[in-house]
Amino acid sequence: MVMLKLDAVGLCLVLGVGCIGSVQADESPDVVFYRYIDSRGVTVLDRQGVPAEYSGKGYEVLNQRGRVIQVVPPAPTADQARKAQAAAQAAKIQSDADAQLLHLYSGVTDVDRARARKLAELDALISVAQSDIQNLKTQQASLQSQAADQERAGHQVQQALIDQMSDLQDQQQNLKVDILRYQTAREQADTEFAQDRARLQQLLSQ
Repeated sequence: MVMLKLDAVGLCLVLGVGCIGSVQADESPDVVFYRYIDSRGVTVLDRQGVPAEYSGKGYEVLNQRGRVIQVVPPAPTADQARKAQAAAQAAKIQSDADAQLLHLYSGVTDVDRARARKLAELDALISVAQSDIQNLKTQQASLQSQAADQERAGHQVQQALIDQMSDLQDQQQNLKVDILRYQTAREQADTEFAQDRARLQQLLSQ
């Protein structure tokens, strides 16, 4: 069903016959018609425009010959708007990251050198921590030997000696945690440099 809000020209547009004189009398190229669906599901043709309550649902603009010259899509739903906003934010983040990447590196060889430096730094930290653990184990073994000597002599192990051994054990545990953290950082850095290298190569090839 079509509801018409038309003058003589609009009527000619719909009927297509019997009003040629009227159509020619109003040949202005500015004459347009708006076609939309109202709240009852009725298709409406209106020369005055689309009411605000229907414009968000989308409509079509027709010229005086009945040809669609513009299609205005429905306004996005709240979910579509959220997705579009999220996509725009993601694109902005990627654009900023690309700009930073191009600022930091002039080529993939720069990325390779930076990667090598970072991994070497982390490897050095791991090596130092492992060496410290070995030193602590040596100290702990010496204290344990002293404690054993006291026990063999029939004496109670001194509390200060027990505290020292406990402290050495805690230090070793902390260093093991540090080593795990360094190893995790190394894996992450290696992955990130590989991603940066691939992205930079893509950007430079464009």
